[in-house]
Amino acid sequence: MSVETKVLYPDIDTPAVLLDLDKLEANIKEMSQLAAEAGVKLRPHVKVHESAFIAQMQMAAGACGIEVGPIDQAIAMAEAGFDDIIIAHPFYGYHKLEKLKKLVQKPGMKITAVVDMLEQAEGISQVGQTVGTKIPVIIKLETGADRYGVSPGKPALNLATKIRQLPGIEFIGVYAHEVYSGATPEGITESALEVLSLTAETARLLKKAGMKLEHVSVGSSATYRAVCRLIQAGKFPEVNEIHPGSCIIGSMLHVARFAMTIDQCALTVLATVVSTSHQKHAVIDVGLKTLGADSLISFRDRPGFFWEGKPSFGGIRGRPDLWLGALHAEVSRVFYRDPKKRLSLGERLEVIPNNPFIVINTQERLYGVRKGKIERVIPVTARGWGT
Repeated sequence: MSVETKVLYPDIDTPAVLLDLDKLEANIKEMSQLAAEAGVKLRPHVKVHESAFIAQMQMAAGACGIEVGPIDQAIAMAEAGFDDIIIAHPFYGYHKLEKLKKLVQKPGMKITAVVDMLEQAEGISQVGQTVGTKIPVIIKLETGADRYGVSPGKPALNLATKIRQLPGIEFIGVYAHEVYSGATPEGITESALEVLSLTAETARLLKKAGMKLEHVSVGSSATYRAVCRLIQAGKFPEVNEIHPGSCIIGSMLHVARFAMTIDQCALTVLATVVSTSHQKHAVIDVGLKTLGADSLISFRDRPGFFWEGKPSFGGIRGRPDLWLGALHAEVSRVFYRDPKKRLSLGERLEVIPNNPFIVINTQERLYGVRKGKIERVIPVTARGWGT
């Protein structure tokens, strides 16, 4: 027995990436309101959507500027008209520094670089001296993400002291980005409290040493709500900026991190059922080239992570009875958890991806939809920049 065939968005060829504008606007509004209520500046990280159009929506909602990942994304966003950008990923080497040189020479442009090593700062110093300006620099703190960053406290103070001695640089603050992968939503507040404490203590230590800090920031997609609540309660006045980003888009990764619910996820991949010849599964026309192969394996100890030994590579909007359990290059297998609810040939599904960063970076455009209709086509401005 098949469920009733439903052809979603018949005017769009599949696979296609959809962005629900109602959900997107609600997520942007929530983020902006919480920051305003906490009295902190909001600088959204735009690396997930890479879109000048969406970034402009965030700016219109009250953002003070934007943050990107690699320096190439900064170039794309600067060309799109943004003039206050933090480059969150440390960079090094001649080619990257030449890009920085061109960026900082754009009239009215404020580019701030994040570093976690003196050698990175020395390269930026050379650029600043060459172009005759002081480039703002922020130190990245290691607060549990275990990627890059200097330890809070004295190690950060030691690095800041050395950086301040370099010409062509203006040291302006510290930056922390917490990653929450705990097993319960209650742990989010504990994580936020820990990172806020480490960051604020470091800021106080630097100020005691005579350093003026313009920028002290924390706040990831999973923790920014807790961060705003704690700051609004009068704690951690040293922190003046937050930089969440990807939860305005959402994914199964964000659901797993308790950053949002499935209903808040704005991004889906539209797929068509192209084969129903097997009894246990159907085949859809979207595969790992679009969805990526992220199974969120770090959450494997969660109840329900596996179904019949298979992880899930994405959720199916409105169909908990389906399990996206096997990816191939251009197609995937969707398994029937309820054999009575079979799919029909030509039926269309909306896949909520596990990892939105992978999905959007493969696309030249997103389809902005509202109430079942296409409202606009949204270019992915920085698609391919820095990959």
